[in-house]
Amino acid sequence: MSAVAEENAIGARGHKFVGKYRGERGITIIELVAVLGVTSVLTGIFLPVLANARRQARALQCMGNQRQIAATLNCYAFDNDDRYPVSVATVRHPIHYTYHWAEPMQMTAYRECFPGEHRSMAEYLRSYISDASVMFCPNAPRKYAYLQESWDAGDDWINPEMLSTPSNKPKDMVSGTYCFYWNYIGNLGPSRGIFKGPWGPSGGRRRSKLLVSDYFGFGHRRNNDAYGDFRAYGGCEKFAGAGITEGSPASSAFWSRLESDGISLDTIEIRLHPSYTDGHVECYRASQVVPMRVSTTSDGSSTYLSGDGPGDIYIPRNGLPRIR
Repeated sequence: MSAVAEENAIGARGHKFVGKYRGERGITIIELVAVLGVTSVLTGIFLPVLANARRQARALQCMGNQRQIAATLNCYAFDNDDRYPVSVATVRHPIHYTYHWAEPMQMTAYRECFPGEHRSMAEYLRSYISDASVMFCPNAPRKYAYLQESWDAGDDWINPEMLSTPSNKPKDMVSGTYCFYWNYIGNLGPSRGIFKGPWGPSGGRRRSKLLVSDYFGFGHRRNNDAYGDFRAYGGCEKFAGAGITEGSPASSAFWSRLESDGISLDTIEIRLHPSYTDGHVECYRASQVVPMRVSTTSDGSSTYLSGDGPGDIYIPRNGLPRIR
């Protein structure tokens, strides 16, 4: 190709390129606003859908946890003469060996209830469940900081934030977000009497078949720290308008809201889960519960005063002991 022809070809290509560039136009303000509007609409549609999907996933995880706990307890009973472990939700007198009950969320007690028994639930169940998160509600505001460490340590657990190391002092407790009812005794009030959790898969006469439930209650003493008022509903599952009652070095945080906000068991929209001795898991609502008080005596006959203890622990109506 001659020099003149090559120059003409380059000029033609350059002219074509310039013409194409000049023919393009940028996006207009109207088009940008339209795109942003469509994006906002789609976001408004899909964010609630995604949030609901996350809630459903956590609910399934919660049910899976409780199903696994029930299966573990039945395996333990199979290996131990058809008996579940003793309850560790106790507070024992160091001299007289008398005890009263603690909140059923307790996973590690200050002391064993009686000599030869374990103060940590993990000592009974750790060979069946190694991941402590199974024992914890996934919908709680935050996971207890030392959940796995305390589970691994069992009876030897000493919280580094509390440092109760001298041998003449009680070691540290751990309170979680599920309620554990096997071999537990509580008070259902004058009309319903004493709550007795199952001692084994066969349940036992006048004993409940309820093994585990989400924590849901009213009047926990820790609400005073959050609101200056203990009269608040609280639980591990979040409900509308709920804030957070913070935990302590030995206990987990939970969702809560004051009764004075105008809420009640009939207006709280919350879905809770329990598991039973036969391994099945149900779903129940706030309006389908009965209150149980934590007892200050071993037989369940006396309870904490209002504002001085864990308050009411709500159990599902289906978890009431069967009177035969």
